Amino acid sequence: MKGVSMQLSDITVVLPTLNEEKNIRNFLASLPNACHLILVDAGDDKTAEIVAQHRLPEFTQVLRLKSTISEARQIGAGLAKTEWLLFTDADVVLAPAYFHALSKYAEFDCIYGAKLSHTRFRRYYHWFAYGQRLSHKIGIPAASGSNLLVRRSIVTDVGGFDPELICNEDSELVWRIKRAGYRIAFAPDTPVYATDHRRLEKGTLRKTFHSVFRCSLLYCDLIPARWRKLDWGYWSHAQQGESSASAQD
Repeated sequence: MKGVSMQLSDITVVLPTLNEEKNIRNFLASLPNACHLILVDAGDDKTAEIVAQHRLPEFTQVLRLKSTISEARQIGAGLAKTEWLLFTDADVVLAPAYFHALSKYAEFDCIYGAKLSHTRFRRYYHWFAYGQRLSHKIGIPAASGSNLLVRRSIVTDVGGFDPELICNEDSELVWRIKRAGYRIAFAPDTPVYATDHRRLEKGTLRKTFHSVFRCSLLYCDLIPARWRKLDWGYWSHAQQGESSASAQD
């Protein structure tokens, strides 16, 4: 295996947002300035302005563009110039030793870690991460777009994110990377921590069923074509609620 360095300047963070002004400052505080950041903002609040105010312009690109999360991730990937792409979300913070721990996995082509919590739903996040570990051991990557590092060339090689999907686009991309023969690592020592639990507040059983059932259909290529553009109301309703709350603030 060839040795590959992983410096902060080699990484571009691709961040899709939709009305995340209450979360974005915490995320930015956990992100080193030396990392490049491409923000693709589909919202109508002050998220983009906050990013522009808090980040060095030479390491930051901000786009205001109405898009799905899959489209936003792909747009960011297409604009990036660095070797590595880190896909994540604005409602998390990176662990203090996150990038130091990532360097141990530089020989891999795709690395994904867990999403945990310092506050609410800690037990749920813990068991979900345990499920990721078990799934990885049996050969099925269980990646999350909250914590996913991929070589930019590989995203291009496998065709990028599926624009038909408006959720589970992260898992589906990594399955194609696996099937193409690239090396994938689950990195439990590179967690991110959730700062917003709005989807779990709708019910942990509902969240689990939605993830497992829909991902199972996608993985087995059994999902009907008309379902690929639907999220069954789960993500969009949470985002709409957030948008409405932001508009009232």
